[in-house]
Amino acid sequence: MKLVDTKDLKSLPYGSASSSLAEGTRIEMNKFHFTFDKTKKSQELKKKLLKKYKNYNANLSDVILVAGGDGYMLNILKKYAKLKKPFYGINCGTFGFLMNKYTSKNIEKKINKAKKIAINPLEVFIVNQKNKKILIAVNEVSIFRQSKQTASLRLEVEKKIIIKKLIGDGVLISTPAGSTAYNLSVHGPILSLNSGKLAITPISPFRPRRWKGKIVSNHSIIKLTNLDPKKRPVAAVADNIEIRNIKTLTVKIKKSINLVLLYDPERSLVKRIKLEQLRKNFN
Repeated sequence: MKLVDTKDLKSLPYGSASSSLAEGTRIEMNKFHFTFDKTKKSQELKKKLLKKYKNYNANLSDVILVAGGDGYMLNILKKYAKLKKPFYGINCGTFGFLMNKYTSKNIEKKINKAKKIAINPLEVFIVNQKNKKILIAVNEVSIFRQSKQTASLRLEVEKKIIIKKLIGDGVLISTPAGSTAYNLSVHGPILSLNSGKLAITPISPFRPRRWKGKIVSNHSIIKLTNLDPKKRPVAAVADNIEIRNIKTLTVKIKKSINLVLLYDPERSLVKRIKLEQLRKNFN
């Protein structure tokens, strides 16, 4: 890592929606830890990049470079969250909303010109029939029926009952970063990264049929209770980790974890979320 003088770049502190990497004196990042998915495209990129760059231990690196799709990125974000390193994704998957474009060229230059996004994940406290478990979710946590029976749920926000009995396929709680993923597919709102909000969106609600969900402060504590766990079992999924036979699920933002993602200026997450908002409004 070396220092580079620069006066034309702006900076915002971690926790902000977007910023460049420096102000005045910039720290140039040149020690990379590479992690590759097992897909053919990721492994082909691995051969190219490891010929050019040394693969540092994650603890000693300046940046963790992730080659894969969105699902792989979510796994790596949670795996290395405690290291407090920035992450730069290269899309070797399908959509790659969290990733940058596929490339093997000018990686060091791209990373040092990148914009940073700092996001806080959800902390999910789950109680099921056997034990208790705490999970982290970057995009969303969903609770949904795991049998032919509809789910019967009570929704509370800050200990205030919002819905006494919600009957349907389930409920999804989304961060701004995840609001254009599964949340958008079930007609939830798209949240700006700096909105300070979470989206609570029903999944195929039967009663109350007209309830469209609720946008709440990201300081809120949200609790979902299964009202009939024997007859109507439900499962919870935090990003891509599933726990079955849920009794209660409590969600809040994990403020102590800042996940910093690096983006090429023309493909920043802020810009892509704004584009999705325009598409939704236009349609």
